[in-house]
Amino acid sequence: MAPALLIPDSPSDGEQQTTYQPESKRTPVYMIDKLHPAAMKHAQTLFNVVLPTDPEIQNWKANAEFVLMRGSSLSAADIDEAPRLRAVGKQGVGIDKIDAEACERRNIAILNTPGVNATAVAELVLALTMSVARQIGSIHLELSRGGVLPKENCSGLILTGKTLGLLGMGNIGKAVARIFRGAFGAEIVAYDPYMPADAWEDIPHTRAATVAEVLVAADVLSIHVPLTAGTRDLISYKEMTTMKSTSIIINAARGGIVNEADLATAVSEGLIWGAGLDCHEEEPPTKATYEKLWSSGRIVSTPHIGAATAQTQMETAKAAVDRLYEFSRQRA
Repeated sequence: MAPALLIPDSPSDGEQQTTYQPESKRTPVYMIDKLHPAAMKHAQTLFNVVLPTDPEIQNWKANAEFVLMRGSSLSAADIDEAPRLRAVGKQGVGIDKIDAEACERRNIAILNTPGVNATAVAELVLALTMSVARQIGSIHLELSRGGVLPKENCSGLILTGKTLGLLGMGNIGKAVARIFRGAFGAEIVAYDPYMPADAWEDIPHTRAATVAEVLVAADVLSIHVPLTAGTRDLISYKEMTTMKSTSIIINAARGGIVNEADLATAVSEGLIWGAGLDCHEEEPPTKATYEKLWSSGRIVSTPHIGAATAQTQMETAKAAVDRLYEFSRQRA
């Protein structure tokens, strides 16, 4: 992401500089990360907010019952040092930077915002898919270097009428399915062992019984599952050998679900067409780590920008504020 573009530092950009008032009757909340200015204003109408710039923020572990955060980490040690903590409002879906087990032991609620960023992530999946299918990244790079690239040397893929394979049928997976149905009339094959059998009654699709069934069918494989011990390296070389040579892998979930070394090998051997990655094991991705992967011209990478739109940042931040406020009222 590019936080400086989305969350201005200057008060003239709309950030309120209200100082924390210890005597206020409103519930205190410690905002340990800066949120979108509109969300910060919204929070200040509901809470007595300790801003990240307020000196009192240094005391959050000792004093906070409620915390708002975006990208910071919350370790077991942090939680142990916060004896009064009752709930964490987390902007965004991922909670991998929060020690969930430590929170569970203390009965501390983690209030993230699933679903709010679904449209933004789904649109990025579409953008990555089109970029890979039409080789836009490598074509642009060649032209930007001053190269001459006759159109006769460019050969991409048609996506209309092809099959979208989905791993994960949550809010984002569903949004991706709708976009691909609308844009390409795509056939949908989806796998999610945790979804009820009658899920997605409004979206024509085939419910796969295994991951393998999705891989064989997919022209585009889009991954929307959390990174766990069970999903790490879920898509490795063995799985890629079962896919079509014209297939595209999109990972907008978490780095580590697709084995990146195996992906580089599979693309170089022509086992699959290419991949679009918004998530990497190293974030942000660097040339030093990913030069081999990128050198094929068949991999398009973005630095985890699925939710990096001003509208989405505002909506997810305000949702985190609202979820925490409702929790605080219920527990008052």
